[in-house]
Amino acid sequence: MNNIDMIKEKAATAEDMARKVWLAGLGAYGKGYEEVKGRIESLSTDSNKLFNELVVKGEKLEAEGKDKVEEVKTKVVEKTEIEARIETVRSKLGLNNTDNDQKIEELSAKIDALTAAVAKLAAKPAAKKA
Repeated sequence: MNNIDMIKEKAATAEDMARKVWLAGLGAYGKGYEEVKGRIESLSTDSNKLFNELVVKGEKLEAEGKDKVEEVKTKVVEKTEIEARIETVRSKLGLNNTDNDQKIEELSAKIDALTAAVAKLAAKPAAKKA
């Protein structure tokens, strides 16, 4: 082989090697792009799935919460009705606490007045005897 043929062969080999390097770089870029794209799609799918699961869980908790609120509300209404009935019965039987307290105060005042009157009456005969 002569020099020119050798140079042509070396040039062809170098050109072929440069093309392969170029193609390898392009292939690496494409592979990286596909991996990133796949991960983004996977993350998007996973995040959508997680979001949907959270929505379902939230709906369940909301329904349970509404049931509990209604249950407590019903119990409060029932207790209020019972307390009102008890108060009505107590009032009818004269067992109303505020009425009893007032009656006790009135009786105490009357007892104090009677005690004072008895003391005056007791003091008058003693004064007459002296």
